[in-house]
Amino acid sequence: MDNGGLILLIFLAFLFAWGLNRVRRRLRFGPMAYTGVMLTFMVVVLAVYTQTFR
Repeated sequence: MDNGGLILLIFLAFLFAWGLNRVRRRLRFGPMAYTGVMLTFMVVVLAVYTQTFR
């Protein structure tokens, strides 16, 4: 099983979270907005990852 794509997705998730945290401080997002964006990102990443198995 090739886990290279999964490792890349995890790295991109951490990079996205770091960037979103910086943007959140500048735009003064509340915790609910931050949670919503992160949940949306996780659903999209899982959808993209599961498409690779077809």
